[in-house]
Amino acid sequence: FLFLSSFSVLFNIFLFSSSSLLLIPYSDHQYVFVTLTMAELAPLPLPVVTAVTIVVITTFLLALSFLKSKKSKPALDPVEFSPLPLVKKESISHDPRRFTFALPNGPDGILGLPVGQHITLKFTETLADGTTKNHQRSYTPVTGDDTPGMVTFVIKVYKAGLHPKFPEGGKMSQHLDSLEIGDTVDMRGPKGHMTYHKNGNFTVHPLLKRDPDQKRRAKHFGMIAGGTGITPMLQIIHAVLRDEPQSDVKVSLLYANQTEEDILVREELEQCLKLYPGRFNLHYTVDRPPADGSWKYSTGFITKEMIEEHLPKAEGDGSTQILMCGPPPMVKFACIPNLEALGFKKTDYFVF
Repeated sequence: FLFLSSFSVLFNIFLFSSSSLLLIPYSDHQYVFVTLTMAELAPLPLPVVTAVTIVVITTFLLALSFLKSKKSKPALDPVEFSPLPLVKKESISHDPRRFTFALPNGPDGILGLPVGQHITLKFTETLADGTTKNHQRSYTPVTGDDTPGMVTFVIKVYKAGLHPKFPEGGKMSQHLDSLEIGDTVDMRGPKGHMTYHKNGNFTVHPLLKRDPDQKRRAKHFGMIAGGTGITPMLQIIHAVLRDEPQSDVKVSLLYANQTEEDILVREELEQCLKLYPGRFNLHYTVDRPPADGSWKYSTGFITKEMIEEHLPKAEGDGSTQILMCGPPPMVKFACIPNLEALGFKKTDYFVF
């Protein structure tokens, strides 16, 4: 009796005194039965029986390989766009929305997006004169391979006429907000300059392809996020904490927003505090705190003192790594100068 099991596909060879029953996988849920009696096998020379056995086992292994590749193939292509239909849309608060799309590789398909990477979305706008214009924007999903068959984004909708510097608002976010269930958006990926591996190890891919990749390892990640810049941080947080429960890598997050109501995925972040005590620290700062005096966190822009108090200190061996994502002015004027004043080198931080 020989029993082989892989990827929920069983291949059994039952050897009896009178016959042999072969169960060979043909597709995901189909099998071919082959029965050979000992009377049929007996007249055959041993080399022929051996050859038949090798062919059967090879066929089985190739079938398993095919099924494995079919199931594990990523949902998206890094070059060609694919249309993904909207299956669910939720309002989180006045501006943020949660958009869920069905994957093109079926309800059991996986996204296959490396941690630290993001996805490019595209749509075509028809202008008043009848011409068209393509709009593209990259987003980090808040779901991964743990939610087969779908991908979800949390995106803030920037509406027209609200900000004097951006009178037209956000083209992509407004387009997504206008979608009905069943409408499609073109997507491709992965894309990005950082890939997280495991146990604090990650690779930074330089902007210039001629430059070599940088291999880094963190014992403690410090994170600074602003607004919707929380989404790549959430992706890393899940990979470090949820997916590696035996790891001792720690995460500290400093999250900036305009108001308390603007804090995205707050419930999920505070759940991490309960689930991973000693491994996760969280602190907020807002520009305009509640007027009732209930706000117990920081107020105002990111400062050197906030970073020093709530994030890990720089280490000479590079084991403290700071990840940043948010509005460019925040990163350029509030984050990087203060980090460097606290002793962090360029190899100690990364900007999404």
